[in-house]
Amino acid sequence: MVVGIVIGVIVLIIVIWFFATYNKLVSLRNRKDDQWSQIEVQLKRRADLIPNLVETVKGYAKHENETLEEVISARNTYLSATTPEDEMKANGAISEALSKLFALSENYPDLKANQNFLSLQNDLRDTEDKISYARQFYNDSVLTYNNKVEMVPSNIVAGIAKFKKATFFEVEEKDKEVPKVSF
Repeated sequence: MVVGIVIGVIVLIIVIWFFATYNKLVSLRNRKDDQWSQIEVQLKRRADLIPNLVETVKGYAKHENETLEEVISARNTYLSATTPEDEMKANGAISEALSKLFALSENYPDLKANQNFLSLQNDLRDTEDKISYARQFYNDSVLTYNNKVEMVPSNIVAGIAKFKKATFFEVEEKDKEVPKVSF
């Protein structure tokens, strides 16, 4: 009888531990997904600002079509992305194209003085800061989640419940380089 109670208590402890660990994994996964959605909000905001910026620049830099087309193409790539990984890659292309566009504006004093352009540039700068901040929180959430998925003993529950490691939002090597703009 005592052996049966001891076995019952051990089984109960294991079941409670399993459910507690499972719930913690679900909570961490949901936090990671929430942080990703915060990044998506800012990426969408940036994508929405780009057409206005391009139209403003077009009026001043009519012969700079290649740079403008690159910005529009990068935006369209982002809008057609279907996975977080595709969105991360498209983010790099948008950042690179925008930095070229802002470097281009240095050659057009009237454009640099245009209030609409300055306002859009400030909005994009603020959005870039928010993206950076959101990316930091997302990566922190991914780290916590991945640790729980991989560390013993929670990896047992993660394996049984098919929790998978998440991908960090990393900057590609080409995005770390200073863009070269020539006129």
